[in-house]
Amino acid sequence: MKKIASWMKQSGPQGDIILGTRCRLARNLGGIPFPESASRDNLREVLSKISAVVPHLEGLGGFSYREMGTMDMLDRQVLAEEHLISPSHTQNPQHKAVILSDTSNVSIMVNEEDHLRIQVLKPGLQLDEAWRLATEIDDRLEEYLDYAFDLQSGYLTCCPTNVGTALRASVMFHLPALRRLKKVQEVLGAVSKFGLTVRGLYGEGSDIWGNVFQLSNQITLGQSEEETIEHLARFTDQILHSERQAREYLLEEDRKLATEDWLFRSYGILSNARTITSQEAMELLSDLKLGVDLGVIEHSDPERVKQLIVQIRSAHLQRMMGQVLPVQERDRLRASLIRDTLNTNS
Repeated sequence: MKKIASWMKQSGPQGDIILGTRCRLARNLGGIPFPESASRDNLREVLSKISAVVPHLEGLGGFSYREMGTMDMLDRQVLAEEHLISPSHTQNPQHKAVILSDTSNVSIMVNEEDHLRIQVLKPGLQLDEAWRLATEIDDRLEEYLDYAFDLQSGYLTCCPTNVGTALRASVMFHLPALRRLKKVQEVLGAVSKFGLTVRGLYGEGSDIWGNVFQLSNQITLGQSEEETIEHLARFTDQILHSERQAREYLLEEDRKLATEDWLFRSYGILSNARTITSQEAMELLSDLKLGVDLGVIEHSDPERVKQLIVQIRSAHLQRMMGQVLPVQERDRLRASLIRDTLNTNS
């Protein structure tokens, strides 16, 4: 089975609440239409130019270049489940590519919405670290590529909302306590007034599964990259504080028994279920992670719980078996994987 991307299996700073941090830069090549209006020849030209510069990333880590058309659908879906490519990048794979670092904490999508989408992903809260590496990679590529850039508007992108720095920074939160107390809307509801947005597990338009929320900037024009990172970091601290308060509230003397009962019931289902859907597994694993993080449930390998949240997703299960499986068989296999993992590491 393919190894899980390092950012998804490791725990970083504030890792009990923050699953990961991402910085993404959108870039386009000058003189070539954006992918949605480009011809096949245009797209092939982009692939040729970008594949030629991959060796120049040496010194920033090991990188490999793969065209999406050479990968089967399951492999593409696995990358999407690990947030290394967008779900849309798995579709219509001709004239698309991805550049991946050896540790899978850097991915560069080629001919997605823009010619280049440079992503750096880090476990836990590491906004500054993710930004520094993203800008290093960007600077190295810009030495060999002619970016579409305007002195007044900044970097030119397919979507006007990305024009300017074209930086999207995001923090992936696990907020089970706030959601349990029905406080999520109260805490996250006003962020849009401050140039931020909240999305689901897979970004824009995706659902909230497993109490996972992504907070990211909406404004890319009129402020520097450093200002964007600082602004997001301030709100991240506020949300962290709110979730920690909610967790403390759940463990207060008059609520502790009810909290333990809820968490152990979820643990019991996971430890014994014979069939389980992706959505139910995500919700129950969210409870289990909270129980382990609070010290209510003992587990010898807490990071293994985080890995399970990835491994139980449909493409990962099917890649593990080496074949496409019907839904019922995936649900059976998912339950078996969870039981075996919990019984081995408990």
